[in-house]
Amino acid sequence: MRHRDSNESGEGGRPGGAAPVDLNLLRTFLAVYRTGSFTAAARLLSLSQPTVTTQIRALERQLDRELFERLARGVAPAPYADELASRIVEPLDALAGVTGPGGSADVHPAEPVHLAGPAELLTDRVMPVLAPLVDKGVRLRVTPGLTEPLLEELRAGRYDLVLSTYRPRGRTLAAVPLMDEEFVLVTAPVWAERIGGPARVAADGPAALHRVPLVAYAEDLPIVRRYWRHVFGKRLVCHPAVTMPALNAVRNAVAGGTGFSVLPRYLCAAELASGALVLLHDPDDPPINTGFLVQRPGSSGNPHVALVRDHLTEIARDW
Repeated sequence: MRHRDSNESGEGGRPGGAAPVDLNLLRTFLAVYRTGSFTAAARLLSLSQPTVTTQIRALERQLDRELFERLARGVAPAPYADELASRIVEPLDALAGVTGPGGSADVHPAEPVHLAGPAELLTDRVMPVLAPLVDKGVRLRVTPGLTEPLLEELRAGRYDLVLSTYRPRGRTLAAVPLMDEEFVLVTAPVWAERIGGPARVAADGPAALHRVPLVAYAEDLPIVRRYWRHVFGKRLVCHPAVTMPALNAVRNAVAGGTGFSVLPRYLCAAELASGALVLLHDPDDPPINTGFLVQRPGSSGNPHVALVRDHLTEIARDW
């Protein structure tokens, strides 16, 4: 293969006069770009992972450009990969529509969008509003989980979009504010009556809850501790009577009379409205947490990722 001399140049970074790039190499590149992983691209294209690796290396040699940064899990597109993808995605997708399964249909634009986030947010907010997306032909693969590991898997290419409980650090991930969660102190009517209701909490502060069992999401009490610091200006000293790593389960346990807890208002709004839960305190400045929608670098090659992103950000204005 002839290498580029310092005085040669070609459109797109190819050597002047070089042979056209093999379409198969471009199809493989686009599959890796969209999935963020050699392994996932291999499954998508029905190829072996070594074949995908060999083809990407061949394309990098032919273009004399690095296309992907190899990560511990998956790959991240190099700057030139974004430029290349933007130039070839429409022609290759158009070709896929003409050639069908025998051509480049393996890189059809309607690949599934992999969305992940907290189980409660997915269940109570996201899943009920997905119908318009599915009606447009969007295929979704939705995974619940904790923010920190989900963001790591997003960087590794497993997910396209993650609903995050905090803004991720660094500039490699694009994050937009999605919604604000207000946290509220709640218990069942039986406990509210026993301790004297919200008036007692307003008068005595957290001392009013001294003998009420605490139901929490985790042993280290991240949500409850934050509420105590923000609202009462005190350090939480009690230990949980019950822990369950699912806020829906915490809500149901509290509504059943197990004790008290701190929950996102959206998650218990129906129970507060029906009287199944009682709001024990209504501070002027309740603790608020902003959730973000985070997009994987390189996922813009799949147009349906943008559809999901834009739909959720629009719907979330009313959350």
